[in-house]
Amino acid sequence: MLHERARPVARRPTATFEDPVTDPADDAAAMTPGVGGATDEPVPPQGSRWAQVDVAQLRFDQDGLVPVVVQQHDTGEVLMVAWADAPALQRTLALGEAVFYSRSRQEQWHKGATSGNTQRVLDVRVDCDADVVLYLVDQGSAGVACHTGERSCFHRRLTGAPTTPHQPGPAPAKESTP
Repeated sequence: MLHERARPVARRPTATFEDPVTDPADDAAAMTPGVGGATDEPVPPQGSRWAQVDVAQLRFDQDGLVPVVVQQHDTGEVLMVAWADAPALQRTLALGEAVFYSRSRQEQWHKGATSGNTQRVLDVRVDCDADVVLYLVDQGSAGVACHTGERSCFHRRLTGAPTTPHQPGPAPAKESTP
């Protein structure tokens, strides 16, 4: 039996997510690569429109944070999960690079500011409950997301987890040849 997670009593009211754009042709032109100057913009599925959500409409937790899933835009590879507060989300939008909030250091964290492994943010999506954010990024072919030096933080498998032939696993370690 599934149990719904307990939620704090003081909650922001549920937001209504309406797209302010009224002409579908405007959406299509704005989201089509090469039209209207857009080159890295995602194209919405045929017949659909992206609903717009303001940062103020997000449902932050009791600490003022929201989880952020980071995904490689062209492969769908999940690179990492982190946390962001409203100022980190706004800074991400302004910089075009991933910015998070470090719970351990209690401060903003610009991914790659010291390591050089920045994540260029191409799109920011919000889930249906407005309590999880998705950054679609370009990590670069040689870039790493994990502090261990791995491309993705999801390079380990839980013992006993089922495996099927179609499940991608971590790339095998390269052997050095003399």
